[in-house]
Amino acid sequence: MNACDLIRRLHQHRQWVNHNLLDAASRLSETQLRQSFPIGQGSIWQSLVHLQAAEYVWLEALLGNDDPLYPGDVPGKLPGNQQGDGRIESLDELTKRWRQLDERWANYLAELDETSLDEPVYKVSTSSGAGKRHGTRRADVLMHLCTHAQYTTAQVLNMLRHVGASPLPDVMLISLARQEAASGQQAG
Repeated sequence: MNACDLIRRLHQHRQWVNHNLLDAASRLSETQLRQSFPIGQGSIWQSLVHLQAAEYVWLEALLGNDDPLYPGDVPGKLPGNQQGDGRIESLDELTKRWRQLDERWANYLAELDETSLDEPVYKVSTSSGAGKRHGTRRADVLMHLCTHAQYTTAQVLNMLRHVGASPLPDVMLISLARQEAASGQQAG
């Protein structure tokens, strides 16, 4: 397995986990989904939106937009000719946008090649050093997104546990691998 294949695998896992989290969230009441917690982004809902926002802005940076704006962050700033402020109000809308984002990621990752991994990716920071434009190796950006997702996923799992969600979503890479192996054996 080369570096690009490894990065693709990490992103495949990230997307699988996202789908599992969305599935678990779909079984919650609005109250549970938006219940306030002193961890993560403050609620399951806000943490899921945060995960999607991170995936969006980092993909935009990888594609050359060094100051990306997540649709809905600023009124009137939506992709294409859509109207409204773009804020995501429902789990259905979040899921729909995530599917579209997954397609964009799949296209990007399919074209990824070894020679581009050391190239710098530029992004204006919204956190540490807010407003400063940083250049970071493409490989590090791609791995950062996956480790960020794992960290945030752990927070969401903790919140799901506290609202009594059952069963908790499976988020382990080994589970994905075993699921794939089992389905391959059944298909063969």
